[in-house]
Amino acid sequence: MGILPGGFARRLSHWLIATGIGLTAMALDAQAQTPPQATQEINSLLDFVEHSECRFVRNGSEYPGAEARVHLQKKLKYLEDRNKVNSAEDFIDLAASQSSMSGRAYEVRCPAGVQSASFWLKTELQRQRQSH
Repeated sequence: MGILPGGFARRLSHWLIATGIGLTAMALDAQAQTPPQATQEINSLLDFVEHSECRFVRNGSEYPGAEARVHLQKKLKYLEDRNKVNSAEDFIDLAASQSSMSGRAYEVRCPAGVQSASFWLKTELQRQRQSH
């Protein structure tokens, strides 16, 4: 004969399983989501890229802003799925500065000249922060 009556043990077992599932779901949901301020800043930077007159240069090929945005969003999603983005600077450094495949730095070709995508985006981020 067991220590606990059958019905009580069964209910306790179901409660423990449900609690475990609930705690696991909460823990997974709480894992390092990108903070709201960072998400807002990153979205503003993606809007900036999309609507810029500059051409995004990736591995020697030029892309218009809309295509650059799509590419950067894919890289951002990959990083967010691995809980690696906690700030707009993380986004710039990890997704928008260089090719993950070749390691080559991204550039932007603007009417005023060519510059690194990292510098261009960090300058825009500072401008946006100062205007708020």
